[in-house]
Parts: sequence; structure tokens; C-alpha cells
Amino acid sequence: MRISARADYAVRAALQLAASRADGPLKAEAIADAQDIPHKFLEGILNDMRRGGLVLSQRGGNGGYRLAKPAESISIADVIRVVEGPLVSVRGVRPPELSYTGPAESLLPLWIALRSNVREILEGVSLADVASARLPAEVAALTDAPKAWANP
Repeated sequence: MRISARADYAVRAALQLAASRADGPLKAEAIADAQDIPHKFLEGILNDMRRGGLVLSQRGGNGGYRLAKPAESISIADVIRVVEGPLVSVRGVRPPELSYTGPAESLLPLWIALRSNVREILEGVSLADVASARLPAEVAALTDAPKAWANP
């Protein structure tokens, strides 16, 4: 699975909003500076997040962006889906829409299993979890595996 720059930036922007929730709306420039995200690229991402119901925008001198819901109720999967679409696709197609024949036939259950695991992790972690550096125990345990941090 590959996480695009767009998805990474969207999650980082949402985390910045989650961390500053009590401070009121944040300007796009402040988010871009804090997370080292190209401002123009971030504007498009924030617009997608607004259309997707994850952030609210407010115009004016005291304007900016804020989360539309509590950070506890927004999963990392929610953010990625709003800016990228499905969490797992094969050649742009969702796994249940695929079919294979012959020796490749068992690929479909493999892609479904991959999607299931990705969903379990990304849907099970909220913006609040990451912003507070408290990942769910089952997710944190995955990082303890000997090969978790190594590149094969």
C-alpha cells in the first residue's frame, strides 16, 4: 500500500486542527507552515475536506478552518477516503469488483484480506489518538514486531 503525499498532507492538516481545537479556527497558511505543506496544495486538500464534511471554514479576519466534529469521532480512514477515495484499490478498482482466473484466482482473497487489515487499523485510530500520541494498544503492538521498522 502506498500513502500519497495528498493523503499524508490531509492527515497532518487534520491533526494540526485537532491539536489546536481550543484555539479557534486556523488559517491555511498557519497549517501549511506548521506542517511544512505547500500552501496551494493544502488549499485544495482543505476544500476536499470541507466538501467531505470533515472541516468547516469561516471567512474573515478571525476565520480559518476547524474540524467539523470532535477529533475522537474522525478516523484516519475518514480523512484518507475524503481526499483519495477507497483505502485499497487495485489499478483503481475496488477489490470486490475484480475477478481473476487460473493461478491468479486466489489473488482476490489476498486483496480482500489486505483491505480488511488496512481498514481495521485506519478505521480504529482517530485523530485524537494520534494527536495525543496514544495509539490503540493493538496498533501500537504492531510496531513492536522485529521487522516493523526494517525495509526488506
